[in-house]
Amino acid sequence: MHPLDNPIWTALTTSQRHLARGAPPALRYDQDHAIFAATPDHGPQALAALAALISETGPAIIAEAAPLPPVPGTIVQKHRMAVQMVAEHPAPADADLAFLELGDADAAEMLALATLTEPGPFFSRTHALGRFIGIRHAGRLVAMAGERMAVPGYTEVSGVCTHPDSRGQGLAGQLMRVAAARMVARGDTPFLHAYADNAGAIGLYERLGYRWRADIHITVLAPA
Repeated sequence: MHPLDNPIWTALTTSQRHLARGAPPALRYDQDHAIFAATPDHGPQALAALAALISETGPAIIAEAAPLPPVPGTIVQKHRMAVQMVAEHPAPADADLAFLELGDADAAEMLALATLTEPGPFFSRTHALGRFIGIRHAGRLVAMAGERMAVPGYTEVSGVCTHPDSRGQGLAGQLMRVAAARMVARGDTPFLHAYADNAGAIGLYERLGYRWRADIHITVLAPA
């Protein structure tokens, strides 16, 4: 199985195992960082452990290529199909782009921008999952992009968003180019996820050099 077929499990047992909570065969990210959980397979023991973990810690998102069977003791709050895309040859970055490194000092602003624009689940420590960069106008953070899941040889581009007042300038795409270039420079292949019905986002990602790799089931589980 390809490591990106079950990216959450791969990340939590390799590059980001320091952020794993729970115990095999069911793990989830520290909840200040992300809401994702995973199991290595869909056997009875794994599903029972996943149900117990969700019962103890609350709702979680499972994202993997294989459809998730019913998990006893949980309810499905949402299920949507997504596409997973990789960029083996991403579009080059603009060398003249004036961007900033973002970190703990910017955490409140980053969370506020993500809450406003909803690029995906974003929490108080999501910015610490990887390197984030941004653009400020008149001192206000108006766009950002960063890294989320990390597995050996691959890093996910995520947290990409632009303030409504600054859209239409191509800021998100420019930041994504920089983020991807940095990943490639350290030997990683960028990847990302988009809902399958989001044609606009998928079109942008294709222009940036991303290509379809797999269909991914996104399932939100909560305690029954």
